[in-house]
Amino acid sequence: MLIYATHKGGKYLPLEESLKLQPEGRRNLYINITNQCNCACTFCLRNLKQMAEQHSLWLKQEPTVAEVERELEAAPWEKLAEIVFCGFGEPTMRLEVLLELLRFVKQHYPEHPTRLNTNGLGELQHGRPIAQEFRGLLDTVSISLNAATAQEYYALTRAKFGPKSYEAMLNFAEHCLPWVPQVVLTVVDHVTSPEDIEKCRAICEQRGLTLRVRPYEDH
Repeated sequence: MLIYATHKGGKYLPLEESLKLQPEGRRNLYINITNQCNCACTFCLRNLKQMAEQHSLWLKQEPTVAEVERELEAAPWEKLAEIVFCGFGEPTMRLEVLLELLRFVKQHYPEHPTRLNTNGLGELQHGRPIAQEFRGLLDTVSISLNAATAQEYYALTRAKFGPKSYEAMLNFAEHCLPWVPQVVLTVVDHVTSPEDIEKCRAICEQRGLTLRVRPYEDH
């Protein structure tokens, strides 16, 4: 699926099917642009969740900008709320595609807020600061914090850059503050202990960041 909606019970549905199931109300639209990821998280649903082919977020091939734009142009925008870049891969792996699609959304559908769900390792991946490139394109960036220490983070995420990934992720979050109106760090309930959640909350407060605890979809 290139574009999809989420439903209760951990369901990912093609937008057309989502509208048939729930015709009333607005829903967030999720855009899936890559299978690539620079982490191999122990709790990631891409490793744990079996999906029917028609509902799978695994891409047979990575879409071009034009292919995604065609899907977006055909979408019923009056039924859409937030536009979220998030799939089974890490969107910043295809940074130029991500930026071009964000520009497209902001140019053609400026009334819809945009969000990026990311592991926050884009600056390590590309070897340069990238936060400023989201200026005027992103309303929210949601970054996976996952743990209270670099060692715990690396054990959970198995990030390809090693333990230094943790500080790089936090630095990226701070780099986003001047350019993105809402910068949110997340941890996953049941994956992160209550004690570590409080430690993560303190880390965020020290850096002027917001923490959100996400529910774990285990089915």
